[in-house]
Amino acid sequence: MKILLDTRILLLAAAMPEKLPEAATRMLENTANDLVFSAASLWEIAIKSSLRHSELHVDGAELRRGLLQRGYRELNVTGPHALAAANLPLLHRDPFDRMLVAQATVESMVLLTADKVVGRYPGPIELV
Repeated sequence: MKILLDTRILLLAAAMPEKLPEAATRMLENTANDLVFSAASLWEIAIKSSLRHSELHVDGAELRRGLLQRGYRELNVTGPHALAAANLPLLHRDPFDRMLVAQATVESMVLLTADKVVGRYPGPIELV
């Protein structure tokens, strides 16, 4: 199964895997799954880090390098993703989360998230 990790799950998997929900850990450890992260998550991390959010001090380049070395696949943001995000219902106003939902839908991936609001979207979303 192709799994797109939302930004929070991605950060936990990279830096604090012991804090992941058990269901997420099982999915990430299953070698049959293809693990994917979005360029939109890197963008979100870069913006929040540059704004000096107290809880988020991450070197995006280092994170990306580590993910790629561990076999994660990177998903770029494309025009079809942007158009799909525009057609989502306004359940969530965070543009990064909306992009991840759109990408998962367009690419036929499961979006792995712990965000209950994101979990309310129709489509391939696994709430953990």
